[in-house]
Amino acid sequence: MNDWLADFGMFLAQLVSLVVIIVLAVALVARLRGEASDRTRLRLDELNDTRDYRRRRLTVAASEPGARKRLVKGFRREDKARNKTGRKGEAERAIAWVIDFHGDIRASATGRLAQEVSALIDAADKGDEVIVRLESAGGLVHAYGLAAAELDRLREAGLTTTVCVDKVAASGGYLMACGADQLRAAPLAVVGSIGVVAQVPNVHRLLKRHDIDVEVLTAGRYKRTLTVFGENSEEGREKFVDELESVHDLFKRHVAERRPALDIEAVATGETWYGREALEQGLVDALGTSEAYLMERMQTARVIRLRLEQRRHLADRVGAAVSVGVERALEKGLEVLEQSPLRRR
Repeated sequence: MNDWLADFGMFLAQLVSLVVIIVLAVALVARLRGEASDRTRLRLDELNDTRDYRRRRLTVAASEPGARKRLVKGFRREDKARNKTGRKGEAERAIAWVIDFHGDIRASATGRLAQEVSALIDAADKGDEVIVRLESAGGLVHAYGLAAAELDRLREAGLTTTVCVDKVAASGGYLMACGADQLRAAPLAVVGSIGVVAQVPNVHRLLKRHDIDVEVLTAGRYKRTLTVFGENSEEGREKFVDELESVHDLFKRHVAERRPALDIEAVATGETWYGREALEQGLVDALGTSEAYLMERMQTARVIRLRLEQRRHLADRVGAAVSVGVERALEKGLEVLEQSPLRRR
């Protein structure tokens, strides 16, 4: 038994030593490469090619076994003919660029969106289209104000923009979407919510019941209108509501400037509508899913999906591999321990 424990202890010591050596080596490599380098990479996907590849696979799978070899040969001939004569014509086709925005309450994806917009402004031609697949239920005013301003840059650069909403573009999401040249929504997508909401809990009475005083000291009459712990005044409540109304007015003005045909007072009630109702209200221009629209555009244009992805450093990749290795080694050690004579006793 003592020999087994000695062997197991030696195994753990060797494992720890190996991990330390690998971590030090990775740290040295990361330092030599420099952590200040660009940690993003640009990924481009030719959706036309992806669709054609899937079509061919399904065609072959659905054909009779004896015809599959003939189909594959035909596809190869098509590829050779396109390589010889079709590349020039393909280069002359318009391009529809596709970017995605999935928003949380803080619009955390805005930084990536801004870089993608900058890349498109640098590379896209005037006749190109930018398709934005947008999903967001809204969130912080200033965060979505910035996200909407980033999308506005596409229009200001002279690029045609189309926003497709499959599920939801409400509140801040609609603030972004309304600036598109064309706004499309799925039949049951949730659209609208042109309004502002704020909730502030107040526990002042609970604290007072337990003889706990909270002092809120400010410099400036309206530095704090409503507080969580202090006693709120009627004047503070009125000022807070005035600020909400001011933000609502800015929201309505933003939408009205971008969709002048819209009866803004009729729709700026904070309500939401489903796609068909939103079309009747003038909140969107057409019904349909993003996938249907991409297939339509593939008939006449090259459709390219663009995305900036976070590049994982060598240290990150090796660290993940080391974690998996350590986990497996510990599992192996537990298996050995389970099978030991001491355990069986």
